[in-house]
Amino acid sequence: MTRRIRDVMSPDTASVEPMTSVARAARLMREQDVGDVLVAYDCDLFGVLTDRDIVLRAVAEGHDPEATTVGSLCTRPPLVTLAPEDTTDHAVELMRRYAVRRLPVVERGGCPVGMVSLGDLAAVEDPHSALADISRAAPTH
Repeated sequence: MTRRIRDVMSPDTASVEPMTSVARAARLMREQDVGDVLVAYDCDLFGVLTDRDIVLRAVAEGHDPEATTVGSLCTRPPLVTLAPEDTTDHAVELMRRYAVRRLPVVERGGCPVGMVSLGDLAAVEDPHSALADISRAAPTH
């Protein structure tokens, strides 16, 4: 059953400004138990920073995480995004086409309002799948 993105997205996404340090973004990810943050300034989506970006673009390159800004590491526009009115079928199609696991959700004008992940979609589209089970499981630390 196709649903609207607004019904399955995570509305409480972590967000930082482009001049935020990578170290601060990493601490925010740990505190909120997420693997990405939206990089936004006011109501403009500037980019997306993932835990993988931090490892590959900062740590592996020897950058100081206290001195490096998220704006210098994040994936920048053009970004693949969804609107709250889009369907879950459209989200799946975009994830396949662009080989991504998460998509920012933006309202008209580009204001970020949420994030939808592959796990979010699995939980509603195929609730008995292994991916849905993994996505619902409590994180291990």
